Amino acid sequence: MGLPRTLKNMILFNEGQAYLGEVNSVSLPTLTRKMEEWRGGGMGGTISLDMGMEAMEVSFTAGGPLRDVLRQWGTPTVDGVYLRFSGAYQKDDSAAVDNVEVIVRGRHSEIEMGDQEVGEPGEFTATVALAYYKLVWNGRTEIEIDPVNLIEIVGGIDRSAEVRAALGIF
Repeated sequence: MGLPRTLKNMILFNEGQAYLGEVNSVSLPTLTRKMEEWRGGGMGGTISLDMGMEAMEVSFTAGGPLRDVLRQWGTPTVDGVYLRFSGAYQKDDSAAVDNVEVIVRGRHSEIEMGDQEVGEPGEFTATVALAYYKLVWNGRTEIEIDPVNLIEIVGGIDRSAEVRAALGIF
């Protein structure tokens, strides 16, 4: 029997500050490859060529305004904001708990203050355009993507190493 891992709890850190009890949802980055269709002479059909990665983003929602995020608005560098998501995922068939961390660097592309209603928690949402992404599962790095430095490591294999070497950038 195999049951899915369920997110039992999570926390978001911004520059090391824990948003304990403040952030109630995080939309982790979607990893998307840019694909271009190709059908050359002599081919019996079309294939998709991998043209690299699409841009990544993360967003999160808090129950009210976060001053730290507002003060980061307009950060001048592409990697000026450091966020870390840490989630505890548990399987109900074995009770095993996995720690999944997603570490990102980027800058806020959108901050939405949302509707404010007296006596109700608000919705404060921030979207962050990413320049760096790393997924760590139980302490082991599974994926690390650094587009600026042409790094793409998946399952311990640096898939961009040969390209960097060919370009003379180690």
